[in-house]
Amino acid sequence: MKRAFVLLTAVALAANALAVEIGKPAPDFSATDINGKTVKLSDYKSKIVVLESYNSDCPFCNNHYKTGAMQELEKDLAAKGVVWLIVNSVNPNNPSHRTPEQARQEIADKKIVATAWIDDSSGAVGHLYGMKTTPDMYVIDKNGVLAYHGAIDNKPDPQHDPKTARNYVREAVDALLAGKPVEVSQTKPYGCSVKYAD
Repeated sequence: MKRAFVLLTAVALAANALAVEIGKPAPDFSATDINGKTVKLSDYKSKIVVLESYNSDCPFCNNHYKTGAMQELEKDLAAKGVVWLIVNSVNPNNPSHRTPEQARQEIADKKIVATAWIDDSSGAVGHLYGMKTTPDMYVIDKNGVLAYHGAIDNKPDPQHDPKTARNYVREAVDALLAGKPVEVSQTKPYGCSVKYAD
């Protein structure tokens, strides 16, 4: 029985790894944002989409917001027609969980400029994409193909100034907008572990 469980787990992990492979279609999802609106990846066909695994209580994630670097990037990319979806997969029993009301207040306080904040407290979207850290970044091109996955930048330090780092998400989006190949399509994400229920 134990061996069967291990085999099933290995198959599930392999399937998940394939689901978010660079150069392959990004898996579609249907989720609810903090305003009760249904958000589907397929709603944004013909647009570049950025997915961000988020938990502001994580020092790594918080650093990008307290410096204003993440909001600046969100704003710059929004001006270019890019969709930015925050995915918060913190489970309801964790102190870092945000109710929709708390999340709306956090958006206002931090001046977050994302298209939507997805309440993924079930972990469905996070598990679908294999999100492991906060932040963990995904860039999906206009054809729905995963073009980048990994770290936000090249400085995995919660004390650094993100504005001085090499930002892989910005590079990937700029390349896609220019019709060029993404130079760095995959890096190792850094940050705190995602606080899933399981």
